[in-house]
Amino acid sequence: MRSPEEHATASAVIALMRGVVYRERDESTWAALERHGAAVRDHFNDIAVDVVFDEVEGFAYLRAHDDAEGEEPLPRLIRRRSLTYQASLLAVLLRRRLAEFEATGGEGRLVLSQEQIGDMLSVFSKDSTNEARSQDRVASTVRQLKDLGFLQELRGQSDAWEVKRVLKAYVDAQTLGDFEARLTEYARAMDGEDSE
Repeated sequence: MRSPEEHATASAVIALMRGVVYRERDESTWAALERHGAAVRDHFNDIAVDVVFDEVEGFAYLRAHDDAEGEEPLPRLIRRRSLTYQASLLAVLLRRRLAEFEATGGEGRLVLSQEQIGDMLSVFSKDSTNEARSQDRVASTVRQLKDLGFLQELRGQSDAWEVKRVLKAYVDAQTLGDFEARLTEYARAMDGEDSE
Protein backbone atom coordinates (compact mmCIF):
# COMPACT_ATOMS: atom_id res chain seq x y z
CA MET A 1 0.00 0.00 0.00
CA ARG A 2 1.26 3.46 -0.90
CA SER A 3 2.01 6.08 1.70
CA PRO A 4 0.28 9.47 1.31
CA GLU A 5 3.58 10.94 0.00
CA GLU A 6 3.96 8.18 -2.60
CA HIS A 7 0.34 8.65 -3.68
CA ALA A 8 0.80 12.43 -4.05
CA THR A 9 4.02 11.92 -6.04
CA ALA A 10 2.39 9.34 -8.33
CA SER A 11 -0.61 11.63 -8.87
CA ALA A 12 1.68 14.52 -9.82
CA VAL A 13 3.63 12.29 -12.24
CA ILE A 14 0.42 11.17 -13.93
CA ALA A 15 -0.92 14.73 -14.17
CA LEU A 16 2.30 15.89 -15.85
CA MET A 17 2.14 13.01 -18.31
CA ARG A 18 -1.34 14.16 -19.30
CA GLY A 19 -0.22 17.73 -20.08
CA VAL A 20 0.49 21.12 -18.57
CA VAL A 21 -0.34 21.52 -14.88
CA TYR A 22 -1.58 24.96 -13.84
CA ARG A 23 -1.47 26.27 -10.26
CA GLU A 24 -4.87 27.98 -10.63
CA ARG A 25 -6.66 24.97 -12.10
CA ASP A 26 -4.89 22.02 -10.43
CA GLU A 27 -4.33 23.22 -6.87
CA SER A 28 -3.82 19.81 -5.23
CA THR A 29 -1.44 18.63 -7.97
CA TRP A 30 0.44 21.93 -7.78
CA ALA A 31 0.80 21.53 -4.00
CA ALA A 32 2.10 17.98 -4.53
CA LEU A 33 4.66 19.26 -7.05
CA GLU A 34 5.83 21.87 -4.56
CA ARG A 35 6.15 19.33 -1.74
CA HIS A 36 7.47 16.35 -3.73
CA GLY A 37 9.18 18.08 -6.65
CA ALA A 38 12.52 16.31 -6.09
CA ALA A 39 10.91 12.85 -6.24
CA VAL A 40 8.93 13.80 -9.37
CA ARG A 41 12.08 15.18 -11.06
CA ASP A 42 14.02 12.02 -10.14
CA HIS A 43 11.29 9.85 -11.65
CA PHE A 44 11.42 11.66 -14.98
CA ASN A 45 15.19 12.17 -14.99
CA ASP A 46 15.66 8.38 -15.25
CA ILE A 47 13.80 8.43 -18.57
CA ALA A 48 15.53 11.55 -19.98
CA VAL A 49 12.67 13.98 -19.34
CA ASP A 50 12.88 17.34 -17.55
CA VAL A 51 10.13 18.80 -15.41
CA VAL A 52 9.82 22.51 -16.17
CA PHE A 53 8.32 24.16 -13.10
CA ASP A 54 7.63 27.88 -13.43
CA GLU A 55 6.54 29.05 -10.01
CA VAL A 56 6.19 32.70 -11.05
CA GLU A 57 3.81 32.03 -13.96
CA GLY A 58 2.14 29.06 -12.27
CA PHE A 59 2.61 26.17 -14.70
CA ALA A 60 4.62 22.98 -15.02
CA TYR A 61 5.18 20.67 -17.98
CA LEU A 62 7.51 17.99 -19.33
CA ARG A 63 10.30 18.51 -21.85
CA ALA A 64 12.65 15.93 -23.36
CA HIS A 65 16.34 16.13 -22.36
CA ASP A 66 18.72 17.29 -25.02
CA ASP A 67 20.76 14.28 -26.12
CA ALA A 68 24.26 14.36 -24.64
CA GLU A 69 27.09 14.02 -27.12
CA GLY A 70 28.48 10.50 -27.27
CA GLU A 71 25.52 9.05 -25.39
CA GLU A 72 23.08 6.70 -27.06
CA PRO A 73 19.72 8.51 -27.13
CA LEU A 74 16.69 6.97 -25.50
CA PRO A 75 13.42 6.68 -27.44
CA ARG A 76 11.38 9.88 -27.17
CA LEU A 77 8.59 9.85 -24.64
CA ILE A 78 7.43 13.33 -25.60
CA ARG A 79 6.65 13.68 -29.28
CA ARG A 80 7.65 16.76 -31.17
CA ARG A 81 4.71 18.29 -32.91
CA SER A 82 5.17 20.19 -36.10
CA LEU A 83 2.89 23.14 -36.51
CA THR A 84 1.40 24.49 -39.68
CA TYR A 85 2.57 27.90 -40.83
CA GLN A 86 -0.71 29.43 -39.58
CA ALA A 87 -0.38 27.81 -36.13
CA SER A 88 3.28 28.89 -35.80
CA LEU A 89 2.36 32.42 -36.85
CA LEU A 90 -0.54 32.56 -34.41
CA ALA A 91 1.64 31.26 -31.56
CA VAL A 92 4.14 34.05 -32.16
CA LEU A 93 1.40 36.68 -32.55
CA LEU A 94 -0.26 35.56 -29.30
CA ARG A 95 3.10 35.59 -27.50
CA ARG A 96 3.64 39.14 -28.74
CA ARG A 97 0.15 40.18 -27.59
CA LEU A 98 0.82 38.56 -24.19
CA ALA A 99 4.08 40.54 -23.86
CA GLU A 100 2.24 43.78 -24.72
CA PHE A 101 -0.52 42.91 -22.24
CA GLU A 102 2.01 42.38 -19.46
CA ALA A 103 4.05 45.48 -20.39
CA THR A 104 0.98 47.70 -20.05
CA GLY A 105 0.33 46.38 -16.56
CA GLY A 106 -2.36 43.94 -17.63
CA GLU A 107 -3.38 41.98 -14.56
CA GLY A 108 -5.17 38.68 -14.69
CA ARG A 109 -5.77 36.83 -17.94
CA LEU A 110 -5.44 37.86 -21.55
CA VAL A 111 -8.73 36.95 -23.24
CA LEU A 112 -9.38 37.38 -26.96
CA SER A 113 -12.38 36.65 -29.14
CA GLN A 114 -12.03 34.42 -32.18
CA GLU A 115 -12.72 37.50 -34.30
CA GLN A 116 -9.76 39.33 -32.69
CA ILE A 117 -7.57 36.30 -33.36
CA GLY A 118 -8.77 36.21 -36.96
CA ASP A 119 -7.93 39.92 -37.32
CA MET A 120 -4.40 39.25 -36.06
CA LEU A 121 -3.92 36.53 -38.67
CA SER A 122 -5.59 38.41 -41.52
CA VAL A 123 -2.73 40.90 -41.69
CA PHE A 124 -0.48 38.06 -42.85
CA SER A 125 -2.96 36.24 -45.06
CA LYS A 126 -3.40 36.63 -48.76
CA ASP A 127 -6.47 38.61 -49.61
CA SER A 128 -9.31 36.15 -49.58
CA THR A 129 -12.76 36.80 -50.90
CA ASN A 130 -14.03 33.57 -49.38
CA GLU A 131 -14.98 34.65 -45.84
CA ALA A 132 -16.23 31.18 -44.85
CA ARG A 133 -12.91 29.58 -45.81
CA SER A 134 -11.00 32.23 -43.83
CA GLN A 135 -13.14 31.64 -40.75
CA ASP A 136 -12.68 27.86 -41.04
CA ARG A 137 -8.90 28.32 -41.27
CA VAL A 138 -8.89 30.53 -38.16
CA ALA A 139 -11.06 28.03 -36.26
CA SER A 140 -8.74 25.17 -37.26
CA THR A 141 -5.66 27.13 -36.17
CA VAL A 142 -7.27 28.02 -32.84
CA ARG A 143 -8.13 24.34 -32.25
CA GLN A 144 -4.50 23.39 -32.94
CA LEU A 145 -3.24 25.82 -30.31
CA LYS A 146 -5.98 24.72 -27.92
CA ASP A 147 -4.80 21.11 -28.29
CA LEU A 148 -1.27 22.23 -27.41
CA GLY A 149 -2.53 24.02 -24.31
CA PHE A 150 -1.72 27.54 -25.51
CA LEU A 151 -5.37 28.62 -25.68
CA GLN A 152 -8.30 27.70 -23.47
CA GLU A 153 -11.92 28.40 -24.24
CA LEU A 154 -13.66 30.15 -21.38
CA ARG A 155 -16.54 28.23 -19.86
CA GLY A 156 -19.93 29.43 -20.95
CA GLN A 157 -18.46 31.70 -23.62
CA SER A 158 -18.16 30.06 -27.02
CA ASP A 159 -16.10 32.87 -28.50
CA ALA A 160 -13.67 33.83 -25.73
CA TRP A 161 -10.16 32.36 -25.58
CA GLU A 162 -7.66 32.76 -22.76
CA VAL A 163 -4.03 32.93 -23.86
CA LYS A 164 -2.17 30.61 -21.47
CA ARG A 165 1.14 31.83 -20.07
CA VAL A 166 2.83 28.51 -20.86
CA LEU A 167 3.15 29.94 -24.38
CA LYS A 168 6.03 32.06 -23.01
CA ALA A 169 8.04 28.88 -22.42
CA TYR A 170 7.60 27.73 -26.02
CA VAL A 171 7.97 31.06 -27.80
CA ASP A 172 10.93 32.66 -26.06
CA ALA A 173 12.23 36.21 -26.25
CA GLN A 174 14.76 35.29 -28.96
CA THR A 175 12.03 33.91 -31.23
CA LEU A 176 9.92 36.99 -30.55
CA GLY A 177 12.85 39.27 -31.38
CA ASP A 178 13.52 37.40 -34.64
CA PHE A 179 9.84 37.74 -35.52
CA GLU A 180 9.85 41.48 -34.78
CA ALA A 181 12.85 41.89 -37.12
CA ARG A 182 11.03 40.02 -39.87
CA LEU A 183 7.92 42.13 -39.34
CA THR A 184 10.02 45.27 -39.72
CA GLU A 185 11.49 43.94 -42.98
CA TYR A 186 8.00 43.01 -44.19
CA ALA A 187 6.68 46.50 -43.38
CA ARG A 188 9.59 48.15 -45.23
CA ALA A 189 8.98 45.93 -48.25
CA MET A 190 5.28 46.80 -48.22
CA ASP A 191 6.08 50.54 -47.95
CA GLY A 192 8.43 50.19 -50.92
CA GLU A 193 5.70 48.54 -52.99
CA ASP A 194 3.18 51.22 -52.03
CA SER A 195 5.48 54.08 -53.00
CA GLU A 196 6.13 52.67 -56.50
